[in-house]
Amino acid sequence: MSNHLFDAIRRSIAADDAVFIETAEGRWTYGDMVEWSGRIAGAIDTLGVRPGDRVAVQVEKSAEALMLYLACIRCGAVYLPLNTAYTLAELDYFISDAEPRLIVTDPKAADGIKTIASKYGALVETLDERGGGSLVELANDETPDFVEAARMADDLAAILYTSGTTGRSKGAMLTHANLLSNALTLRDCWRFTPDDRLIHALPIFHTHGLFVATNVILTSGASMFLLPKFDPAQILALMPRATTLMGVPTFYVRLLQHEGLNRQVVANMRLFISGSAPLLADTHRAFQERTGHAILERYGMTETNMNTSNPYDGERMAGTVGFPLPGVTLRISEPETGEILEQDETGMIEVKGPNVFKGYWRMPEKTKAEFRDDGFFLTGDLGKIDPQGYVHIIGRGKDLVISGGYNIYPKEVESEIDQLPGVVECAVIGVTHPDFGEGVTAIVVKQPGSSLDERAIRDALGDRLARYKQPKQIIFVDDLPRNTMGKVQKNVLRERYCNLYTARAGDD
Repeated sequence: MSNHLFDAIRRSIAADDAVFIETAEGRWTYGDMVEWSGRIAGAIDTLGVRPGDRVAVQVEKSAEALMLYLACIRCGAVYLPLNTAYTLAELDYFISDAEPRLIVTDPKAADGIKTIASKYGALVETLDERGGGSLVELANDETPDFVEAARMADDLAAILYTSGTTGRSKGAMLTHANLLSNALTLRDCWRFTPDDRLIHALPIFHTHGLFVATNVILTSGASMFLLPKFDPAQILALMPRATTLMGVPTFYVRLLQHEGLNRQVVANMRLFISGSAPLLADTHRAFQERTGHAILERYGMTETNMNTSNPYDGERMAGTVGFPLPGVTLRISEPETGEILEQDETGMIEVKGPNVFKGYWRMPEKTKAEFRDDGFFLTGDLGKIDPQGYVHIIGRGKDLVISGGYNIYPKEVESEIDQLPGVVECAVIGVTHPDFGEGVTAIVVKQPGSSLDERAIRDALGDRLARYKQPKQIIFVDDLPRNTMGKVQKNVLRERYCNLYTARAGDD
């Protein structure tokens, strides 16, 4: 039977004994990938998961975790990756909304997950960072010769939850065609071949590490060094054997801080790619001076995968995200009227193409509101196109904070702080941070006479919010700036504290 995405992956395999993944524990060939994704697909099928059912996954990064992703594609399930930092309170929402048939979690978290799963009728299996767990035990008893479920281009392959600035988190529905079209486009634009070896140090619950990095490797028949986390020394040690690195700006900041980064160690590398958060022009220039390599910056979203990229050949312009990818149309509009703007005018970025998602899970009205009548998706990002055609991201029309490559919904953090005894109100903003792109910053108004301090707030948030959502700085003020309509002026706060992290770094 035809399975749109996995059929293309099969066609990209140069040889069964070609290396797909290398970890500290050993190597996985493409033959191993087909075998083990087939066994896990068989296990999922035996558990009663049917095409279209959701499989929620909150596990540590491992080769087996990638096999689980591929198994879901093969059996027609809809893959739902969840950040490993999410608390049980956060997971309850995602599970209640997506209604997965199966949840796969780390054995250490299984008891808490089972409590949630029991409320929604979901099954629970386990997978640990070493590739063990109940799911693998089930897979050991399955045949590797799994026959793929029929999945067409428009069938759902994944749901990724994304944040906005109002309302609840939204599940972006991504089809087989969305994922495959973007992977093939990036493969060709970035010149990936079976000879490439990617250093993969990104999380695999996020678009960047899962769909950009992994799918590009799979559709080019290349290989990757799969690292559990970013470690500058380990990455530098691998560079003589590698050809490419995909990372967030934090990676490059920390590599520049390492004395081992030089032109000799990167001599075998052909490409460094950055995304998920803005790359500072200073970082771009410093990296090029140190290594001779110009970082290639691109722009994407959970809902669209990648939209633009600086060129492989040609100038990679610092401070820009390059040109629209082949097949992607990008335009700038006036946010209020929708009027299409001319070059060098700032407005809302709108995109259209085979990469753009199908809509928000069970939110038809929200989906309709985010698309123009002619099919263009409103990204919520503000930008412009310069006379040379390079796209510039100017800011966001929404209050979304992007810290370390992760999207953070300010209202979620504000709601947790506002309910604490002694708090009158608060505002959460993103402030430019030298390491994370933006630092989550909470501006808090206390009740008169309250003894509430920074430590008390941090302690209260510890079990309620994932660590990356928690404020890097908490500032107490007498009141928040407001406009004549009484709305908090977050732009004023961002201007007021724009040098907060730079100043603190200097103080150190």
